[in-house]
Amino acid sequence: MIEVVLNDRLGKKVRAKCNADDTIGDLKKLVPTRSASRSGTPSTRITSPLRTTEIHDGMALELYYN
Repeated sequence: MIEVVLNDRLGKKVRAKCNADDTIGDLKKLVPTRSASRSGTPSTRITSPLRTTEIHDGMALELYYN
């Protein structure tokens, strides 16, 4: 189990706990709906497991919007 901090750049930070086998799309689904619906690539198109990326326990990620 890993924990990452997601910053939506609109004043909200969310601590998300997930497994290393979860995909980036799964992680994105943990973000509040208001932010996730406007951010980047749709979660259904992101299939990379976190263990194959450079996302590790305790990292802080910032979301960018289209």
